[in-house]
Amino acid sequence: MNAKAIVVTSGKGGVGKTTTTANVGAALAKQGEKVAVIDTDVGLRNLDVVMGLEGRVVYDLIDVFEGSCKLKQALIRDKRVENLHLIAASQTKDKSALSEARMQETVRMLLEDEGFDRVIIDSPAGIESGFQTAASAAEGALVVVNPEVSSVRDADRIIGLLEAREVTEVRLIVNRLRPNMVERGDMLEVDDVLEILGIKLIGIVPEDEKILVSTNLGSPASLDEDNQAGEAFRSIAKRIRGEDVPYPSLGEDKGGLFGGLRRLFGGGR
Repeated sequence: MNAKAIVVTSGKGGVGKTTTTANVGAALAKQGEKVAVIDTDVGLRNLDVVMGLEGRVVYDLIDVFEGSCKLKQALIRDKRVENLHLIAASQTKDKSALSEARMQETVRMLLEDEGFDRVIIDSPAGIESGFQTAASAAEGALVVVNPEVSSVRDADRIIGLLEAREVTEVRLIVNRLRPNMVERGDMLEVDDVLEILGIKLIGIVPEDEKILVSTNLGSPASLDEDNQAGEAFRSIAKRIRGEDVPYPSLGEDKGGLFGGLRRLFGGGR
């Protein structure tokens, strides 16, 4: 991807956006890029917990927007990966404090003044002000979807909004895939999801219990060599950087779900 500012989004909550942001950001930093990850989920703030940095938050994104601190003061450097930094969301402000203009200026400063190679923006769920602010500064997007009907339908709406905002590079991550369920025809197959949504694939992340463990520990799985999901996130980071990384072989769909899904969308994009 050529995009330097990338929003991580989805239509619904609970599909793994924040985990994806943390893991892709950490993997890109481990591969040599200077990376800033930004949490825009004002009022909730989870990215700092997933990254194990919650005890070090002094200033947040809204403090930057309101001029209560300098941008450098809000950047928290990860001690495990020197060139990985976080800007946390505010827990105390509400979404009225969000500003598309301030977001665009903050991302511009990170890329041009602070020398970051990549800015990864964790968008809140839904299509309201939080998403609009997060997307306003993005050139590219990673749309995270679970291989289930409701997640795919919500993602279809988000993709339309991203296209309307002229976000030029939109890529799909299929998260929490269970190959054994795909084999039985009980879970949507990746090709089916791609046909419906009509965007390019950049990653397939299998269901992996080690993700839950890593999240609880505040240590991104992509920093650990011994798990499938971590390897998948490292592959996504490599593809973002332009490397040609093959996809793992997964079971083929035995039928059952795709016809019903196709009817919901009228045959795809």
